[in-house]
Amino acid sequence: MNLQDTITIQVKQAVKTVFQVALEAVEIQATRKEFEGDVTVVVFPMLRFVKGNPVHIGEAIGHYLVEHARDVKAFNVVKGFLNLEISDSYYRHFFNGIFTEDDFGFKTPIPGDKAIMVEYSSPNTNKPLHLGHIRNNLLGYSVAEILKASGKKVYKTQIINDRGIHICKSMLAWKRFGQGETPESTGLKGDKLVGNYYVKFDQAYKAEIEQLKNAGLSDEEARKQAPILLEAQDMLRKWEAGDDAVVSLWKTMNGWVYDGFNETYKNLGVDFDTLYYESKTYLLGKELVTEGLKTGVFEQAEDGSVWCDLTDECLDKKIVQRADGTAVYMTQDIGTAIQRIKDFPDVGGMVYTVGNEQDYHFKVLFLILKKLGFDWAKNLYHLSYGMVDLPSGKMKSREGTVVDADDLIDEMTQTAGEISEELGKLDGYTEDEKQELYKVIGLGALKYFILKVDPKKRILFDPKESIDFQGNTGPFIQYTYARIQSIIRKAQFETDTAPDDLEQPLHSKERELIKQLEGFPDTIQQAAEQHSPAVIANYTYNLVKEFNSFYQNVSILGAETMTDKHFRVRLSRKVGLTIKRALGLLGIAVPERM
Repeated sequence: MNLQDTITIQVKQAVKTVFQVALEAVEIQATRKEFEGDVTVVVFPMLRFVKGNPVHIGEAIGHYLVEHARDVKAFNVVKGFLNLEISDSYYRHFFNGIFTEDDFGFKTPIPGDKAIMVEYSSPNTNKPLHLGHIRNNLLGYSVAEILKASGKKVYKTQIINDRGIHICKSMLAWKRFGQGETPESTGLKGDKLVGNYYVKFDQAYKAEIEQLKNAGLSDEEARKQAPILLEAQDMLRKWEAGDDAVVSLWKTMNGWVYDGFNETYKNLGVDFDTLYYESKTYLLGKELVTEGLKTGVFEQAEDGSVWCDLTDECLDKKIVQRADGTAVYMTQDIGTAIQRIKDFPDVGGMVYTVGNEQDYHFKVLFLILKKLGFDWAKNLYHLSYGMVDLPSGKMKSREGTVVDADDLIDEMTQTAGEISEELGKLDGYTEDEKQELYKVIGLGALKYFILKVDPKKRILFDPKESIDFQGNTGPFIQYTYARIQSIIRKAQFETDTAPDDLEQPLHSKERELIKQLEGFPDTIQQAAEQHSPAVIANYTYNLVKEFNSFYQNVSILGAETMTDKHFRVRLSRKVGLTIKRALGLLGIAVPERM
């Protein structure tokens, strides 16, 4: 039982004894820095049940707790806020209880509980991953790790958009202009090679449009009649008909892209448990249309198209099947969701990591699945996030102006190296060790900069701003972890045994650091409930700030007594491990030296 639960029980007992009133709930929060105390009980909500002056009520409860609650040693009341000071003994006992817990704050899944499937990445196979994909991947991976830490069984997945006109555009451009080149013959990653031909298609398409407009066609007519577009559309029809030559080229070029994607995923540090492919799911869900018509969930228009009327939910009517009987994206997403539950029967909910431009789509998808009677539909969540902008403006894939994910990772690594060299703290490192450190710092800077922001907010990403060894940045937190490891290496004594005197007073900086540690389990649960890595990032930054204040104000290895030395090194070790575990939830590695 944590401190907040204990105080809640004790406050309820106090109110029952003093005022003969049974409270259903007690509002508790951390005491604000400008007031004395550790825990604050908010008195105002009690006034519905206990009549009187909130200050007098608070004082009566405070007196009761000091007398009857072992760990409450003092109190003060500010207006309707009862600030409680907790004994040093409580914090020492608490710390000793968690010191040997390597998984402190983490919960294991309860047998029989439903799992959660988290979808992220889900790229098109006509271009390499870019900065927008990086935010998607980092968010999805981190939320999956946080959900696991909160006690959920998690499956990581993606649906790869490997079919459609955009894929055929790259294929056709390669046929026209490629002259048989391959990743091996060019030395390019496969996804970059294919992406180049997506750009080449757009360039050729625009040139043909201009030619047709010069011949007298309107812009709209020229766009529809450009020969290269008509040929791409014909290629798509052939793919859907199973044309051997088209399907063979499709498999070859997609294979190049998958090899490239896998290399990027490895460098970025994300992974997946299972993959879905649009080429295998685009026909799913059509059988649900027939079923939905029978049950009245869907209705058929005069032209034969099928719709779902959501006007009673303050939305509009949504098409789920065209008049010619073909499926739309919504139908496919319905079928894919159902297929996932069939493939993984223990899944009871899903998280879709998709940009906020799809907010309406997922609102409709979840409603339709509920109307179709799937109980698990109430546990679907759209992890909606804002776009990533650059100081130079918005990215455009067709024009080849995107920030390539691999290039950005390389740039971050290079910038980390330049700054580290300037700081001059790499004596004794081999060249390989330096390169590995630069990558850890560069990726840490990138990931932390993106994940410390609430997912719903848009980000203006400046690579140089993210790599700073001061302030709320990844490198600053990594540097603090490395500093702690240096302290541990310098400690010339065994730190695994507990200090003898558990009643010894704590330094105020020791208290604050332990209080910060105490909040880690609740932080994980809060981050899981909100699907927000930013909660973990901000907790970690506050923990690091608290440790640096401790480090600057309290002598650790130079403490006067061995008991203090032991305790402070042990406390530093625990803070270091908590930083490592917290950053691990963000997919960020930590260096032992820096």
